[in-house]
Amino acid sequence: MNFQQSETVEQVRQAAKDFAHQSIKPHVMEWDESQYFPKSTLQEMGKLGFLGMFIPENYGGSGFGYHEYAAAIVEIAKVCGSVGLSVAAHNSLCTGHIYYCGSEEQKKKYLPRLAAGEAIGCWALTEPNTGSDAGNMKTTAVKDGNDWVLNGTKCWITHGISAEIAVIIARTGEPRTSGNATAFIVERGTPGFSSGKKENKLGMRASETAEIIFDNCRIPDANRIGEVGDGFRQALKVLDGGRISIAALSLGIAKGAYEAALQYAQERHQFDQPIANFQGISFKLADMATEIAAAELLIAKAADMKNRGESVTESGAIAKYYASEVAVRVSNDAVQIFGGYGYTKDFPVEKFYRDSKLCTIGEGTSEIQKVVIARQALK
Repeated sequence: MNFQQSETVEQVRQAAKDFAHQSIKPHVMEWDESQYFPKSTLQEMGKLGFLGMFIPENYGGSGFGYHEYAAAIVEIAKVCGSVGLSVAAHNSLCTGHIYYCGSEEQKKKYLPRLAAGEAIGCWALTEPNTGSDAGNMKTTAVKDGNDWVLNGTKCWITHGISAEIAVIIARTGEPRTSGNATAFIVERGTPGFSSGKKENKLGMRASETAEIIFDNCRIPDANRIGEVGDGFRQALKVLDGGRISIAALSLGIAKGAYEAALQYAQERHQFDQPIANFQGISFKLADMATEIAAAELLIAKAADMKNRGESVTESGAIAKYYASEVAVRVSNDAVQIFGGYGYTKDFPVEKFYRDSKLCTIGEGTSEIQKVVIARQALK
C-alpha cells in the first residue's frame, strides 16, 4: 500500500477543512444546544461536491475514491461530529445504496439530485424491536398489482424528517426466512409516508434522528431496488462501505479531541510549568497519538481495498470497531486533561466526548463488528 497521499486527497482535505472552519465552526454549540439540523449547510456542501463524493461524474457526482471521501469526513468531524455523521449517512447509505444496487433508470433519476444536495437522503433498516435482528423486521411490503404497499415504522433514521428521498428495506417474505427483505425508494410527499418522533440525544445533536412511518404507503414497482428478496444482501454490502465512513467519522472526532487536549496541555500551567511536562499528562497524549495513528492506517487499508473493488467486510469492520473505540478513549482522556474545564460547554472536548459514543453504536455496534470479524477469521 502506498502511504503517500495523492495531491487530490490533499486538495479535498483542505477544501473540507476550509468549509468546516468557515461555515460550521461558528455555529457548532448553537446547533448542538438547540438540536438544530443545518439542512441549508448540507445543501451548500452538495454544491461543493461533498454529497456525491464517490458517485461518478456522469451521475452528477465528484468521482472521487474512498481516500478522498474519508479525508473529507475526518476534517468535518474534527469540527463537528454531527455534520460529519450527516455527510457520511447521506453518501454511504442512501446515495450509496442506489448507486451500488439500483437500476440505470434509478441512478439517472435520483443520483444527480442527491449528489448536488438538491435532495437529502435517508436510509431505513432499523426498527423499534429489530436492531441487529433485521431478519425479524415488522415493516412489510405487499405486492398489489404493479404497486407495493408499505406498512410499518423505522427508527433511528438519520434525516428522518428532512430527507426528500428514502431507501427503505421492508420484509417481503416470512420472518426469519432467507431472502425475506426487499429495498425500495420512497419519495417525500408520497401518501402514507410520514415522520414521527425526533430523538433527543446525548450527542450528535445537530444530526437529525427520527422515526419514519408507513401507513398503506403505495409505491410503483419501478421503485423497487434489485430483485425481490435481495434487500438484506444489499444492506450488508452498503454497510460494509458505510463502516469505513463511520471509522473516518470516529477518527475525526478523536483527532479533534486530541488536538484540543494537546494545545491545552501546553497552555495550562500548574506548579509553574505546563501540565504537558508531567508524565501523567504526557503519557496520555502519547497513547492518544499512537491509537489515532493506528486507526488512520486501518482506515487507509480499508479505503484502498474499497477502491480496488475488493471485499471490505472484514477490513471495514476492523477499522470501524477500532476507530470508534479509539474515539471514545481519546475524547475521554481529553476531558480528563482539561480537568474541570473539560466538563463545561465552554471548551470543545465535552462535545467530542458526547459525540464519540454514537460511533460505537451506529451502523453496527462494536459487538456486532466483533461478530463480523470473528466470522471472517473463522471461515
